[in-house]
Amino acid sequence: MSLGHVLRSHRLAAVGLLAMLTVAGGCWDNAQARGSHQRPQKQVDRSADFGPRYADIVVDSNSGEVLHESKPDEPRHPASLTKIMTLYLLFEQIEAGKLKLDSPLAVTARAAGQHPVKLGLKADQTIMVEDAIKALVTKSANDAAVVVAEAIGGTEEEFARLMTRKARALGMAGTTYVNASGLPDDEQITTAREQAVLGRAIQDRFPDYYRYFSTPSFQYRGQEMHNHNGLLGQVNGIDGIKTGYTDASGYNLVASLRRNDRHLVAVVLGGPSNAARDARMRQLLEAHVVQASTQRTAPKIMEAAVPDDAEDYVPIRTIKAAVSVPLPVPRVAPSAVAPTLANAKSEQVPAAKQIAMNKRQAHRTRAAAR
Repeated sequence: MSLGHVLRSHRLAAVGLLAMLTVAGGCWDNAQARGSHQRPQKQVDRSADFGPRYADIVVDSNSGEVLHESKPDEPRHPASLTKIMTLYLLFEQIEAGKLKLDSPLAVTARAAGQHPVKLGLKADQTIMVEDAIKALVTKSANDAAVVVAEAIGGTEEEFARLMTRKARALGMAGTTYVNASGLPDDEQITTAREQAVLGRAIQDRFPDYYRYFSTPSFQYRGQEMHNHNGLLGQVNGIDGIKTGYTDASGYNLVASLRRNDRHLVAVVLGGPSNAARDARMRQLLEAHVVQASTQRTAPKIMEAAVPDDAEDYVPIRTIKAAVSVPLPVPRVAPSAVAPTLANAKSEQVPAAKQIAMNKRQAHRTRAAAR
């Protein structure tokens, strides 16, 4: 069979699947209300039919038990779920007293030049830390993400190294960050399971700052921006946390639900549309919240010490969005550790790395992380 024929077959299958999801998306919630004969649990277990990019997981945050999973360890692109880690590092700086909510952050030309979605910041402006947080949470602003990255890491590349290093400390061995926003990059990968780890960890570590993820809207310089998380205010108990989308990733969502002393953190990656992704998340949460524990018995997710000779992932081969075959675990190689905050600001990007960055920029798709 020719490659062209295979690709045409995949396209036809995808079109058919999308049509089915469009019809089914409106029925998932109604099916829950029509009685036990609809057996919603079996609907949940058919997640493998959602397409090659699809993956999900539902975790009982009180007990740490996985209540449901589908392809939770297969590599996927995080898109703007990346900004959860960006905010984790920002909250860490605030907690340490190195930044305050009213601290002004400088906007560079590179930050201002990011692809949409963005606030429209201009070079040589400043933005307060709290405004940057709200811009990341609601509008998922890519320019604000780079402002934060450069303020903490000196360069976005160094900040991405800090992000990956933090992922290792949290036990996220299959996650590699290349930028602070989630804009398309073949080397930026994660898994559903590890996004659930991060979604739980940021709540455990920063309960006071986590509240920003429930911000419904944000006004900045006369413009109102609404949170992309369509489940906020629509599903009882949803308190965050983040959406993401690029052409390569599909529609992603990490969600947190607290209801009747129960607490779920769930992840859906690779949805075919906003509506289908949100309906799927709602279905997963409603199907499993009744199984969740009402008592916290799981320990908080703690960071492990990362030694000075810690290893990072080297660049991996391209993840093709249309291929469902999982990639092998990326090999690791020794690399220089991320410098401290003070040193990072003065360190120059090596020429070879700058060339690689330029090449990645030249091959970016037109899709914007949001």
